[in-house]
Amino acid sequence: MPKGVPESIPNDGLTTRQRRNQPVLAVHTGPGKGKSTAAFGMAMRAWNAGLSVAVFQFVKSAKWKVGEESTMGALGRLHDETGEGGPVEWHKMGQGWSWLRKNTDADDDHAAAARAGWAEIARRIADEKHDFYVLDEFTYPLHWGWIDTDEVVEVLGARPGRQHVVITGRYAPDGLVEAADLVTEMTKVKHPMDAGRKGQKGIEW
Repeated sequence: MPKGVPESIPNDGLTTRQRRNQPVLAVHTGPGKGKSTAAFGMAMRAWNAGLSVAVFQFVKSAKWKVGEESTMGALGRLHDETGEGGPVEWHKMGQGWSWLRKNTDADDDHAAAARAGWAEIARRIADEKHDFYVLDEFTYPLHWGWIDTDEVVEVLGARPGRQHVVITGRYAPDGLVEAADLVTEMTKVKHPMDAGRKGQKGIEW
């Protein structure tokens, strides 16, 4: 795809503009580093374009502070104060989804919490609440069987309007990969940890 030009044009009856403006379902998977980083980079582009951005982090501990969260939070506040960019929401499964009552079974049951998170995302998609979704590490609850992949594919495939969705994590199920428009597999060639070096601020978080 040199210079962003498609190698072939499908005979689908759509104009170039119509084809370009179709919503994208992207999957970043594989064992290499950079899956979430790439997704958050796309989210920043979406913010700059004035899109409403929502990030839903699965699996990671609520105590784990990633640099992108602070950055996106600052961009969200900038939008609220000046109107620049788009609105931003960031939700973490590890601290209990904000729409759940505290001290419920879902707070202690990771599978139940993951299902509750997906149910809320599905509701928001049906209501076209956001323009750009990052479902970070969402492949894991699919891989572990906590959430039904077929249901996810059905909901995402039928999403109304022009809502973009980026899903990250290892072990992306075949059904999700097949349904996606854009799939990138991160493959590790070298990593500092191979030489016994731990992650460092500004690089890993």
